[in-house]
Amino acid sequence: MAGFFKKLINRITNTAEIAWDDLEAELISGDLGVRLSLEIVEELRGLGRKVSSDDVVQVTRDRIAELFPEDQEPLSPGTEGKPTVILMVGVNGVGKTTSCAKLGSLLQQQGYSVSVAAADTFRAAAVEQLVRWGERLSLPVITGAHEADPSSVCYLAHQQAIKRGDHFLLCDTAGRLHTRHNLMEELSKIKRTISKQDPDAPHHTFLVVDATTGGNALNQAKEFGKAVPLDGLIITKMDGSGKGGIAAGIQKELGIPPRFIGTGEEPDKFARFQKKDFVDNIL
Repeated sequence: MAGFFKKLINRITNTAEIAWDDLEAELISGDLGVRLSLEIVEELRGLGRKVSSDDVVQVTRDRIAELFPEDQEPLSPGTEGKPTVILMVGVNGVGKTTSCAKLGSLLQQQGYSVSVAAADTFRAAAVEQLVRWGERLSLPVITGAHEADPSSVCYLAHQQAIKRGDHFLLCDTAGRLHTRHNLMEELSKIKRTISKQDPDAPHHTFLVVDATTGGNALNQAKEFGKAVPLDGLIITKMDGSGKGGIAAGIQKELGIPPRFIGTGEEPDKFARFQKKDFVDNIL
């Protein structure tokens, strides 16, 4: 059981009668979001009897579990000589570049050929970090000049991936939410540029969020969702103080399902989202 829920359960166990407003506030502070927290409280109040800590755990577990779709199929490789293109988006500092490399490594372990586009060209450290990961994991990394047009880097990488017959191309993009208009323009341009060589690309856009940032991750999802359609989450730093409840909050509010979970720095600390394991871990 996650630390947050341990504290909550201990508080309920040692309380003669539950203060519903306090319980609601505690659930919201666990990053479950306002809507989901309200629904959990209403269901508990509807039991019509004294609510135990076991009731809180069970109702919360059931509500979270029913939110998420069944475990999704693994990512499908490209066909007809064109790679499946995945855009990786997220603010700086959430582990986006690292997740990009780890996802590439995971796909390689499944027998696929993968290349990566270092399209966060405005942050030299991101390109250097991705190149180091590429050397470590034997991942081809396509780079451009410092402050080069990110869409041109993605175009070149896509061109090379097609030529090599790669199954997947991962594009690490910039994360500058404070200039949302520019961000939207940049992501839109990347999409248009990639689609010149494959009208169906990009095939996926994954938002990377840091589990320790709590409710801020929901705001990030809303902002990035205005720039580009999001069809999956990658949740990082689940080994830290992150409660993980934000995945439920984003699924409830925006309908974006978790696809991968990061639980550490090493490449093997990255895996597909499994609903049962996730719910068990956060509760």
